[in-house]
Amino acid sequence: MLQRRNHPDLSNMEAVPVRHRLPLASALLVWALVVLGGCSVAPLPELKPSVPETWRNAPAGVAPPSADLHGWWQALGDPELDALIDRALQSNLDVAQAAERMRAARLLNRHARDPYLPSLHGRTNDVIDPDTTASYFVVGFDALWELPLFGAWQSAKRISQGQLDGADAALRGAQVSLVAEVSRRWIELRSAQQQARLLSAIVDAQQEKLRLLKVREQLRLVAPSDVARSQAELLHAQAALTEPQQTINSSVQQLAVLLGQPEPDPEWLQPGAQPHLGDWKLTTAPADMLRARPEIASAEADVLRAAGELGMSRAEIYPHIGLGASIQWSANIASNYRVHTGEAIFSYGPVIDVPLFDWGQRVAAAHAKDHELRAAVYAYRQAVLQGVAEAETAMGDLEQLRGREEASQQASDSLQTSVTALRKRAELNLGSNLDIQEGLIEGHRAELDLVGAVAARDLAYVALYKALGGAPMPNPPLPRSDD
Repeated sequence: MLQRRNHPDLSNMEAVPVRHRLPLASALLVWALVVLGGCSVAPLPELKPSVPETWRNAPAGVAPPSADLHGWWQALGDPELDALIDRALQSNLDVAQAAERMRAARLLNRHARDPYLPSLHGRTNDVIDPDTTASYFVVGFDALWELPLFGAWQSAKRISQGQLDGADAALRGAQVSLVAEVSRRWIELRSAQQQARLLSAIVDAQQEKLRLLKVREQLRLVAPSDVARSQAELLHAQAALTEPQQTINSSVQQLAVLLGQPEPDPEWLQPGAQPHLGDWKLTTAPADMLRARPEIASAEADVLRAAGELGMSRAEIYPHIGLGASIQWSANIASNYRVHTGEAIFSYGPVIDVPLFDWGQRVAAAHAKDHELRAAVYAYRQAVLQGVAEAETAMGDLEQLRGREEASQQASDSLQTSVTALRKRAELNLGSNLDIQEGLIEGHRAELDLVGAVAARDLAYVALYKALGGAPMPNPPLPRSDD
């Protein structure tokens, strides 16, 4: 078939085949579909967490440098704890599970848009004519390219990226919880060992005090009630020893679980120095640090995923448009009336799927996804508020416990000075050994209070950096892309 057209420089008529114009029309159609594909994508909510500019419970009048989220436990000054955390990050089973799920999400994310790429399928089949006069063996290829229109391209990527971000947040959450739990268990273990040591010293002093009182009772220098009271104090001190021993046993077992091993290391049972913050002070904790909190990152990933699902549900309202082609060869393998022949046929054209009777259901699904997106935004805001509350609480506890530790240290130092004075008086025959034992008991009790104060402050420090999401940073996440 030929078509005539006018040319501005020629008076004659030129015959042009229509098929030469088909590529231009196809290009225009493809361009229009590409433009249409970027339309109707669901808007991504802008997430601006309403965090305080300054912390209400931070120390007053201090403008310090930024805190370190990546190695905060090193401030405790315990090389054994540093080594334990390194081991735990390598061997903990919860972290290993989260890492595998993150790797799975990363693999799927690379192929998030594959359903909207051209596909080619090969197939074979055997076909019998309805009138049972012949049968054919069919070999063919089918090609299909469903166009990602109405925001489906961006929405599919958002869903996949949200799943990847959620898996990455879960991995970081496992790391944060692991570092905090190892630190907490180690602090409790070393503190309990110090408590057991001091309680044993108190028991020894109580036994010596009881012996001296019994001697005085025989000399009728003290009443039997004083001996009975001393006996009760001794039994009470012996009973108190069971609590730190229980803590020691549970702590070493939990440390073994955290490190992914069936048995605790024997050296853990050897008493060691208690982790101690010492003169460390909270200098600053910018509110931006909360963005590292895994719960907030997970909530942000949920928002991204919900936005993608909303976009996909909106795209489902409109027709699915694609381009298809197929080629088939058939061979007549059995015939009642004809000879065996082979035939081939080719076809191509648009593929259109228009929702009709379920259109209302698809619209309702889109509205439902819109509500789910709003719920995800509210959940994100709630996660931010919860993070602020936990950080503020831990910060306030940390600052208050610093004062408690300082007071306990001063009380312990004063009693140690008192014991030294009592020993000096005994050497000068101005005091008795009984006075020394009572002074030792009081001094050891003051040390017990100090150990408890140090442990409480250390644990508040752990709670603060867990609330802030502190842990070694994982591998850099894949860049987010909505194009």
